[in-house]
Amino acid sequence: STGLTEDQKEFQKVALDFAAKEMAPYMAEWDEKEIFPVETMRKAAQLGFGGIYVKPDVGGSGLSRLDTSIIFEALSTGCTSTTAYMSIHNMCVWMIDTFGNEEQRHRFCPSLCSMEKFASYCLTEPGSGSDAASLLTSAQRKGDTYVLNGSKAFISGGGDTDVYVVMCRTGGPGPKGISCLVLEKGMPGLSFGKKEKKVGWNSQPTRAVIFEDCVVPVGNRLGAEGQGFSIAMQGLNGGRINIASCSLGAAHASVLLAQEHLTVRKQFGEPLANNQYLQFRLAEMATRLVAARLMVRNAARALQEGREDAAVLCSMAKLFATDECFGICNQALQMHGGYGYLKDYAVQQFVRDIRVHQILEGTNEVMRMIVARNLLQG
Repeated sequence: STGLTEDQKEFQKVALDFAAKEMAPYMAEWDEKEIFPVETMRKAAQLGFGGIYVKPDVGGSGLSRLDTSIIFEALSTGCTSTTAYMSIHNMCVWMIDTFGNEEQRHRFCPSLCSMEKFASYCLTEPGSGSDAASLLTSAQRKGDTYVLNGSKAFISGGGDTDVYVVMCRTGGPGPKGISCLVLEKGMPGLSFGKKEKKVGWNSQPTRAVIFEDCVVPVGNRLGAEGQGFSIAMQGLNGGRINIASCSLGAAHASVLLAQEHLTVRKQFGEPLANNQYLQFRLAEMATRLVAARLMVRNAARALQEGREDAAVLCSMAKLFATDECFGICNQALQMHGGYGYLKDYAVQQFVRDIRVHQILEGTNEVMRMIVARNLLQG
């Protein structure tokens, strides 16, 4: 909490308490039984965590990007998978709040901020992942409706959520032909694939989202035609901070687990904590965690202030934090020895849940591309 305001320290405390009492005790069960903990998330929404950086007039908390990062880091110490879904939900509500008109904001946001309803972000397709601008899902205008055809892959919450923020092609090839539509579950022509079996992130379902002559009112379009790719990328800048923050929480929890294990576990007649090699590794883990946290918070401030370098700082923070924090969690597992590989020990779940953070919200290879392009363009 170094450098935080009194309000931010209070947000952090509330989120840490919620994580310890309402999430951590159930983390393993949600993972094993693949439970989407709807009621727990609704309790979190009562604390203002359903629309953290959404305007208050539609039920949001109106907090800053830095406040949001602090909250997601704290919640992630209790269950990284569930918090990561909540971060995606928050990103979707922010997109509707920011780019929607007044009617759309008041129609969708209040029930999303309370988590009475849940949202999913639909950008990735079977044939377009990192190259998002090549997406093929088409939306043909017919009078006052669009007719959608295509499919989306790897959609968090898919099938269990109520609102889908969908990027689709209304114009020609490339990013300028993409628009953003908000779909609601139950619309004719909207269906879902099988529930995917995943290494981690098991407390949130993942499915393909399929559109077969799905009719969507023009009134459900966010922004203008052709603005969709810009909306998607602006959403992802915040999403990268959010997912990096979730990585920080997992790494923080894993450092504490390693610290406790080194103190309790004895080998060669003395506690592992007396071994200088392990002391040094623990020191390195804590150092890398603090460095990653500072990068994420710096990027969050830049995004909040609308600075010109915000996008590249978000990419740097996402790249650095997700890589470093996975290494920290993996090292914590190693320090547990054979116990770390047992599902009775939480450290292995942090390793499994955090691994995908290096892939989603833009792979870390794409983050390197963004940073390099920024540097070489001067």
